Amino acid sequence: MCEGWTPGKFPEGRTASQRLREWIDAGEGGLDAVDLLTEVSAELSRAVLERLRAVDWHGDWDVANSHTRSRALLMREYMRRAALWARAYGAEAEWPFFDVTEFLDPTFQLDPEVASELEEYLAHNVGTPSTARTCRGAVRWAALRAVRGDDFPALPDPYEPLLLMYGRGGGYSIEEFIDLYGVMIPYGNFDSSLNAEPFLSLAPSTLDALDAWAEGRITYYAKISEGYPRSSPRGILRRRLVGREAETHDEAFTRNLRWEPTEYLRLYELGHNDVDHVQISEREAAAFIEAVTKKLTGVR
Repeated sequence: MCEGWTPGKFPEGRTASQRLREWIDAGEGGLDAVDLLTEVSAELSRAVLERLRAVDWHGDWDVANSHTRSRALLMREYMRRAALWARAYGAEAEWPFFDVTEFLDPTFQLDPEVASELEEYLAHNVGTPSTARTCRGAVRWAALRAVRGDDFPALPDPYEPLLLMYGRGGGYSIEEFIDLYGVMIPYGNFDSSLNAEPFLSLAPSTLDALDAWAEGRITYYAKISEGYPRSSPRGILRRRLVGREAETHDEAFTRNLRWEPTEYLRLYELGHNDVDHVQISEREAAAFIEAVTKKLTGVR
């Protein structure tokens, strides 16, 4: 075992692989350090495999349907990140559902035991080839990042949005649209995904808030005034128009960290409210929710 290394404890701001690579590069770790780095790589890839094993691929329609908004956002964010990595490594032709490690290091080999378990699991549980390809890529990426993470450009984790999406209702199918089993999104193209607005609010509590009672057509608003610009508003609201009759439901995201009924928009329309508001995107609403949750609870 490497001197000074305690399992699960690493200097602040450094990953296990970074610290171990420092020992190896300095000649301090020797064979034990190399073996340990290999072990860390296997453990991290196995952790992703366990996340995949927890997915209900064959589906509870109600679960997928209750997470349609977050799943759509997560899929779009995956498409964006996949485009960034594809451009960086000349893999545009393979976008969007590909194994990025094949382009980062074509010679890389996953731990044989993990690789065997992964292939057996995919063969029995994941029928869609493109989905299996991304699952394989996610497991291999975790392993490769552990041993060579510092060698790659500062791009966002390519597979985390997709792993989160899988955990919120299973996989997808592809025809003219991407069917997320409860909502369909346009397939789009490489350039549109590359230039899409980032969705960086991936905390489960944020995703749950976006999905909560999210029936109908939803528009988000930010309450703004002097000292409270759009980027840091007084609060956010949403208006849901439900059903063929477009029944209106106005709700504010409160300090209770949930959506609660509000009369703000109705009173504003009647001229009884001086606080202004502006329409915002779902991504902006998510960023506000995540910031408020962190401020009030100390955690994401």
